[in-house]
Amino acid sequence: MLIVFKYLLTDLPFIDFSFVTMKKNTKKERFFAESLKLIHEKGFKATTMRDIASKLNFEVANVYNYIDSKNALLETFLFGMQDEFHDSLDEILDSSYDPKEKMHLVVSSYIQITSKRPYEQALLVNEWRNLKAPKLQEFIQRRKEYENKIKILFQEGVDNNQFENIDVEIATATILAALRWLYKKYIDSTIKINSLEIEKQLTRLIFNGISSN
Repeated sequence: MLIVFKYLLTDLPFIDFSFVTMKKNTKKERFFAESLKLIHEKGFKATTMRDIASKLNFEVANVYNYIDSKNALLETFLFGMQDEFHDSLDEILDSSYDPKEKMHLVVSSYIQITSKRPYEQALLVNEWRNLKAPKLQEFIQRRKEYENKIKILFQEGVDNNQFENIDVEIATATILAALRWLYKKYIDSTIKINSLEIEKQLTRLIFNGISSN
């Protein structure tokens, strides 16, 4: 089954994401890639604009050619990733597949997105608490909405006798917990990653626990 996942990076504030479609190794693409790596290594709070400039052999003033502020970088990447996950989930939920097939696609799409953008996923998992109000509240609300969509899908599977009749909160938390840590596999350069194998193993692990047969 093939799902086309949309990368909706337009209309986001502060940062021009046109670098996504550029050829690799452009200065702009390298700036964002190295900034994400640095934030992952040092943590958002500990990373300064001077650190970013030093990492890229820039003058500090040149950093502002790409971002207005460190907070702007955080907001745009976090909400960009949220959009990515919401859009892929909504596409799956709107399909004609049954709940079990949809859940398979949810797992698959999550792995695919993470494999392509592991440092942004790391930011999503580890640094969202550094958002400032009102963006923090908005982020939390959107996160809850995503989780609620998974809960509804799981309940539909229970009602169709495709999933075990277990607590929806526990099932959803378990599935998402299993998926959210995956970025570590893709960031670790010492590990050779095969996304198909990871998807197969993780899908088997999840569905052996929730499937009714």
